[in-house]
Amino acid sequence: MLEQASPLRPKVGATDDERVIKLAVLAVGGQGGGVLADWITDVAERSGYIAQSTSVAGVAQRTGATIYYIEMAHDTGRLPVFALSPSQGDVDILIAAELMEAGRAIIRGFVTPERTTLIASSHRIAAVSEKIEPGDGRASSEKVHATAEAASKRFIAFDMEKIAAENGTMISASLLGALAGSDALPFARESYEQAIGAGGRGVKASLAAFGAAYDRARGIAAAPANEKTKSAAPEARSAKVSGPETLLIGWQELAARVAALPEPVRDMAERGLKKVVDFQDIAYGGEYLDRLDKAVPLDNAERGYALSIAAAKHLANAMCYDDMIRVADLKTRSTRDRRVRREIGVKEGSVLQVTEYFHPRIAEFCGTLPVGLGSYIENRPKLAAFLDRRINRGRHIRTDSFAGFATLWFIGGLRRWRRRLLRHKVEMEHLERWYELALAHARDDYALGTEVLNCRRLIKGYSDTHARAQSKFDRVLSALPMLKGREAAADWLRRLREAALKDEKGDMLDGALKTVATLDDSPAL
Repeated sequence: MLEQASPLRPKVGATDDERVIKLAVLAVGGQGGGVLADWITDVAERSGYIAQSTSVAGVAQRTGATIYYIEMAHDTGRLPVFALSPSQGDVDILIAAELMEAGRAIIRGFVTPERTTLIASSHRIAAVSEKIEPGDGRASSEKVHATAEAASKRFIAFDMEKIAAENGTMISASLLGALAGSDALPFARESYEQAIGAGGRGVKASLAAFGAAYDRARGIAAAPANEKTKSAAPEARSAKVSGPETLLIGWQELAARVAALPEPVRDMAERGLKKVVDFQDIAYGGEYLDRLDKAVPLDNAERGYALSIAAAKHLANAMCYDDMIRVADLKTRSTRDRRVRREIGVKEGSVLQVTEYFHPRIAEFCGTLPVGLGSYIENRPKLAAFLDRRINRGRHIRTDSFAGFATLWFIGGLRRWRRRLLRHKVEMEHLERWYELALAHARDDYALGTEVLNCRRLIKGYSDTHARAQSKFDRVLSALPMLKGREAAADWLRRLREAALKDEKGDMLDGALKTVATLDDSPAL
């Protein structure tokens, strides 16, 4: 029997043929980690190696990935002793099916700079802790990349999930391609392809994803897909009957206005313009740029155009509010159907049943009515309560049926009348008050005006979520009279906004507002 060989504790007299190669795969549910482990084991055995595969399941999707552990050694006629699980500092190859799992592996000590080849998909699956934070709770991918580079002997990372999706298969195929392309194992490409072919299911798609990832790992593929490219105009929808040429001319005119903006502002302005045109129409894009033009004269290069960039970002978000029309429009787009089919893995020609869940309140109902009628109902509490009892209940709508799809398609089609509806009037009045307030403060205190614009981050979501977010927004801006004229006013407003984003209940925001109130009589912060 052979004792396990390890660079940390090498077996005396061990040869390359006797060396045990140790490989770990970290994958969450639905990523095909078991299939990948089986493929790797098959490849090893096809190449004259003895291999053993084990797995240790995680507790849940984001509290721990399943670890698939494989040990292999050249068949010399003597049986080696294989371990059942990886040990710290004793892994030759580690494959992570998602970027943060690579970070977890580093923390657990499975990755060492003198030994481990680390292969990871660069895409992200948000952890529960990242999702529940009201603000941007995402951990830094850049820090994980930097740490992985320093912690491993060799780090190979690119978006393997995207490659798999483009080829209609699971990420396990592209992970195997990256492993083969890394040359970390002494096996020929043909043996990997034979292992995939032996599975008998989805072979063509898996081989395509394998080949693309193999080429990418070897550095002979095209540039990354996430590199900045010049994109075409969005699908412009107009409230007036216009031909394609009219829409194209209108878009070109708006694009020319964006090109005339200061260079640092253009990228954000172009993104914002595409968003608002997609939300409504070309004329709405013109309104967006009209508003943005009010901020640019107050800005300059010395300040990095921070005010204009913030205006370009948050004006677009404010103008593209979530309403019933927007939700219905997105759910009936052909692009959504294709995305759902791709993510679930529905084969061509198969029937897909989709059930949408809705729970409208009287506020959403009134928002889709003309201004006069919607206001009439909202101003009569008894009538509003009577209607709410009949509206405010959950509904399940099957969009794979004609009736269900037609219902949402009709609601989405109300976009052409959106400017006449109550919700649009309310949102635009709120936007104008916020934007004029920000510009007014920017004239006296540039940094404070910029922070007022950034406070728009607080408003998000739909229905109850939107109401709570707007309440926080109003409470944060209620501190402006106490902060105006102070040297650190912008910094304090930023602290209030961050407190509101981090705490769903608002306790941190209450404490921060009390602190600001106690400073009201002091000469400076």
